Amino acid sequence: MSYDRYVAISHPLRYSTIMSYKVCFGFASCSWIIGFFHALVHSVMTSRLTFCGPNIVRHFFCDVKPVLNLASTDVSLNFKLLAGITGTLAITSLMLTVLSYIFISKCLSKIKTSQGRKRALSTCSGHFTVVTLQYGTSIFTYVRPSTNDSLDRDRAAAIMFSVITPALNPIIYTLRNSDIKNAFKKLLKRYH
Repeated sequence: MSYDRYVAISHPLRYSTIMSYKVCFGFASCSWIIGFFHALVHSVMTSRLTFCGPNIVRHFFCDVKPVLNLASTDVSLNFKLLAGITGTLAITSLMLTVLSYIFISKCLSKIKTSQGRKRALSTCSGHFTVVTLQYGTSIFTYVRPSTNDSLDRDRAAAIMFSVITPALNPIIYTLRNSDIKNAFKKLLKRYH
């Protein structure tokens, strides 16, 4: 998305040529394949562990960290892989997003009119908000060391990136629409 925003701002007339179906399919395929192998590594490593005792996952979905806490064998390698692989993927994709926004800011500095800058900023404001919410909570959850006390914080962060952020996505992106903005302003005026 950040590359898409960069192309939309820096090359608006060539946007449909640059962001062709082939390029979009390549980006989507790459993220699906990386996600599949990421999940596969953790699934295989978790399946090799032994579990005994009360196998109750104290989470609202079956996440890797709470399952690893139920294991009765050494899980240090699993936690190192979780922090290393997930951290690397999160930081790499964050850096690529930041790099795109650096290029976007260079393009914004070249725009002469304030109206043009405002339109360009509104193109990326929704995505930037979602990126901040998503990366902030996922880095908080997966990159820091795990303790028994951190599971409660992990649950709160997991709610943020698995429920609240996706629920806010349509709202954040539709607020760019001027009709929605006007309807929202009328609704606020009615209640004040």
